[in-house]
This record gives sequence, structure tokens and C-alpha cells, in this order.
Amino acid sequence: MSRQAEAIWDPAQYGVFGDERGRAFAELMRRVDIEPGRVADLGCGSGELTATLTRRWPDAIVHGIDASPEMIDAARAHEIPGRLSFGVGDVASWRPGAPTDLIVSNAVLHWVPEHPRLLASWAAGLAPGGRLAFQVPGNFDMPSHVLLRELCESPRWQSRLGGLLRSAPILDPAGYLQLLASRGFSVDAWETTYAQVLQGDDPVLEWMKGSTLRPVLSALGSCSGVGEFLREYAAALREAYPRAEHGTVFPFRRVFVVAGRGP
Repeated sequence: MSRQAEAIWDPAQYGVFGDERGRAFAELMRRVDIEPGRVADLGCGSGELTATLTRRWPDAIVHGIDASPEMIDAARAHEIPGRLSFGVGDVASWRPGAPTDLIVSNAVLHWVPEHPRLLASWAAGLAPGGRLAFQVPGNFDMPSHVLLRELCESPRWQSRLGGLLRSAPILDPAGYLQLLASRGFSVDAWETTYAQVLQGDDPVLEWMKGSTLRPVLSALGSCSGVGEFLREYAAALREAYPRAEHGTVFPFRRVFVVAGRGP
């Protein structure tokens, strides 16, 4: 897996904007049109969203995995014996231990360079009539990400951070449709841009601390330059996303796919 996937995750920081992050998951799940008996959530994070699946499908057995022990420690607070469980695991090496009706992956696959190959493999392993449902962020050409990559590649930081962040880690909806439809799957692929309004001081920086900044902060470790890096990045974000009376508008594009074969 990529260097990004090895980053140390902080459930509390990730959850600062839990409602905004959960919105895309809810939209994805609304397009799932089956009643699954067995569900796998790959990259489940701290488990709050995974737990909602047991309420939607009370008879389903749901298992979530995540590469971060910190996230899984938090997720285990949501476990329901016999119905909802969690474990540490790598999505890149995951294979179903039993026929799986629904495979879910929410805001994870952009960390995994080989994910187009994985998607085809997962879809092929679905139970008859099963579904593969995933969403990935699609804002890698937006100022939040462009400014971060530029800062990482600047002379001051290049030796520590150069090459850490990829500029185009996902396909567009048509790319995912072609990937899976060419293998005989029916595919519903779309994108949505949320005009999110964030509150607080430097809210875009706080958002990024919960996601894309994680590998950067991990690479910087405890070096004395962390504060300098964050101050420089925060100043650039404030210029790109000016604060208004109602808050800071942070457009966020998401790419969604639900694929399956048969009824």
C-alpha cells in the first residue's frame, strides 16, 4: 500500500466534522437496492457509520475493517455480538471469508494506488445479486489539495515531504463505470459537489488535519518545523477560502459508484 495508507489516524480529529463526512456515506447507501445478509465495510474508520447499517438492515451481519488500530479501538465501542464486529485489516489484501452481499468502502480507496484492480476483484467475488458500493473524494485539483502539494514540494519541505501526495489518485465516474461495466457489471456512477459551510477558526485546516494532512503530519513527526508548516499552510488556506459572515464555504466533490451483477 501507499505511504499515505500507513499514516497514523486520530478518531477524534476525524470526527470534528462528523456530520459533513457522514453525508456522503448516507447518499451512497440510499442507492443500494438490496437487502443484504452479509456486509463488509472496508476502511470503516471509527465505526459510527458502519453501525448505521445494522439499523437499516436489522437481519444483516456486518463486519468492518480498518488499517488503523486507533480507529478500530474506537469502533469496537459500537460492536453488537453476532451482528456487528470490527477488526484491524488491510483493504488491499482483504478477501471475503464467506459470500458477501454488500461490500462498502467509504472515502478510503484514494489512499490505495492499486484500487482499480481491487474493485474488479471485489465485484467478482460478490454473492449472486450482490452490490459493491463506494465513494471517494474528488477534490484533488481544488486549492486545499493543490496548495498542500505545492507546499510539500517547496524547497523548504521537499526533502521530507516530496512525492508524498499524489495529484490524481482516483478515476472520474466515467472511468469507474468503464472499469466495471466492461467486466459485465451494471453500474450507477455519479458525482456530487457539496458546498459545505465550516465554522470556527481556520476550519479548512482543521478539516484537512482529519484526512489528507495525516500522512504529512506523520512524515514530519515531532520535528520543530511542524508548527511552521501548519502556519504557512493555514495562511494559504485562509486566502483561498475566505471567511464570510455565515462561515467558510468549502466546496467538496465526491465520486460515487454502486455496481452489481444480476437482480
